Amino acid sequence: MAQLINGKEIAARLRGEIAAETAVLKEKGITPGLAVILVGDDPASQTYVRNKQKACQEVGFYSEQINLPATTTQEELLAVVKELNERKDIHGILCQLPLPKGLDDGAVIAAIDPKKDVDAFHAENVGHIMIGDQHFLPCTPAGVMELIHRSGITVEGRHCVVIGRSNIVGKPMAMLLLQKNGTVTICHSRTKDLAAICRQADILVAAVGRAKFVTADMVKEGATVIDVGINRDENGKLCGDVDFAAVEPIVGAITPVPGGVGPMTIAMLMKNTLTAAKTYGC
Repeated sequence: MAQLINGKEIAARLRGEIAAETAVLKEKGITPGLAVILVGDDPASQTYVRNKQKACQEVGFYSEQINLPATTTQEELLAVVKELNERKDIHGILCQLPLPKGLDDGAVIAAIDPKKDVDAFHAENVGHIMIGDQHFLPCTPAGVMELIHRSGITVEGRHCVVIGRSNIVGKPMAMLLLQKNGTVTICHSRTKDLAAICRQADILVAAVGRAKFVTADMVKEGATVIDVGINRDENGKLCGDVDFAAVEPIVGAITPVPGGVGPMTIAMLMKNTLTAAKTYGC
């Protein structure tokens, strides 16, 4: 039976560590502050934002939610970002994506002060990740690395295969594995013989966004499988990119969905906000 990598438990421990560090920082007169901009009324985005606020309360941060109507113009949104950039009580800013049609995600990300870009999406922060001297890491890939580390899994010298090449997960995931001396292959929709490449992986990260895409014939016995996907199956039940029931008996370690990578994403957002407060708020 595979080792079950429990993201809920690991995220809870991480939040406890962040809360302890926050208490020390507060004694110095600094309370980490996170501002979340929510444009429109997308139900999924509202749920994500509520979870972020709950996490902020748990670790002792100041949190502020800016709700804007779907009719908000690009100029109005950028003005809100500018105001938050200038506020000393706000150390982290994120704009919940996707934005309503007609608004430019890229322009908003570019407008956020890189020192407050706790999603690590700004081009300056992406560049730092490329050369390995980053202050912030993208939350989901960073969460994956934390899961791997705290589960006692070695990356160095292992063949790491990432399925997916998005700017948010796939590309930075590959960079972080490379920084830990993994040998990295990135696969995508144009990859030939995808299953054969996946079967070579000691560590397989699935971030493709397709329910149960990774099947038993795509994994090597004893491999570590990290499932980043959040999908719905044919019965409407939450599932990942990996066919868990078929893959779990074969591999050495695996993350479940839900309860795997998901909780780590918000925990790493808290860690980035704490880093921003410690680095730039003193």
